Amino acid sequence: MKTKKESSKKMKILMLNYEFPPLGGGGGVASYKLAKGFIELGYNVDVVTTWFKGLKEFEKKDGINIYRVKVIGRKELPTASMLSMITYPILAKKIAIKLCKENQYEFIHTNFAVPTGPLGVELSKKFKLKNILSVWGGDIYDPTKSTSPHNKPILHEVVNYVLNNVNVIVPESNDLKEKIKEYYKTKTKVVVLPVAYETIKFKKISRKKLGLEEDLTYLVGVGRLVKRKGFDFFIKSIAELKDSKVHGLIIGDGPEKENLLNLAKEFGVKDRIHLLGFVNEEKKFQYLDNSNIFFLSSVHEGFGIVVQEAMQVGLPIISTNNGGQIDFVKNGANGYLIKHGNTKQVKEAMLKIQKEKAKVSKNNKQKSKEFGLKKICGKYTRLLKWKK
Repeated sequence: MKTKKESSKKMKILMLNYEFPPLGGGGGVASYKLAKGFIELGYNVDVVTTWFKGLKEFEKKDGINIYRVKVIGRKELPTASMLSMITYPILAKKIAIKLCKENQYEFIHTNFAVPTGPLGVELSKKFKLKNILSVWGGDIYDPTKSTSPHNKPILHEVVNYVLNNVNVIVPESNDLKEKIKEYYKTKTKVVVLPVAYETIKFKKISRKKLGLEEDLTYLVGVGRLVKRKGFDFFIKSIAELKDSKVHGLIIGDGPEKENLLNLAKEFGVKDRIHLLGFVNEEKKFQYLDNSNIFFLSSVHEGFGIVVQEAMQVGLPIISTNNGGQIDFVKNGANGYLIKHGNTKQVKEAMLKIQKEKAKVSKNNKQKSKEFGLKKICGKYTRLLKWKK
């Protein structure tokens, strides 16, 4: 029988991710949720991530040991520069090796094939540890970036190397699984697991307290203001509706902010588009709770954590049909899928939702319960049985 001390040694996970809240977007949030889920299952979790001004180089949050490494060129919370991504695995190596020497990890959980992947592979080989790789979208395929690994030869080779030197690859959706098959060559086992989701508690408040009008219809979108999120399509759709009672709320910050403001002016909807910037978790849910429809306008989405958040509060969903969201957004059941750029389909979906709102809202609240932390993390730990 194992002693308590022996068991604790074998119940440790080293998580690697160049982004971890409050840095970055969905991939960081997804790994944070998984870390909490692993802790609920009895694991100790050490995370090696990127430092940013105002953050501590080490802190313990929600039971997670977070080690932050100073990289070169990180200038914003929402987005990483190419230089910061290149330097993360190099500068994180020292602390990661130290942790591996001091701890008996059961496995390494690497997040993103690039830039984190090479570090995970090196550590797993050096310390003979199993390595589960989660891919979150942009590290495999991003159609809006010329630097996307799927069409950039050097990065493509790096991703191929990483994919072929881990124990299991875990894409967050069937769409990403297909992208791996289409663009990369690997014999490593690929297992689709959705993003784990934790129901968020928040204080309900009125529209008035948020500065929203009672008689308006609000479409809400959440995400970094980057091209892949398609907020230009969001704004064009609001303009196309030609209804002064329909407004758009966009929660998030990023490099596309000025372009979006100019676009709203160009289309004559600057008074109907509200760029709310970055807000805290509770405020975000209060906006979601007081909106009428959630609109995911992305050109491509690896999964769509923001859709899970909308589902929690029962928001009907209008979503583009290119990405992981098609795994759980079903026409007529909890929303409608549309083609990116087709503003006519947005209008048609809104009309259908108005007739089915009660049913759709109920279905979404129920569906959101399928992504529980312990349930998804339990599936991750069972992946350790796979052999390369």
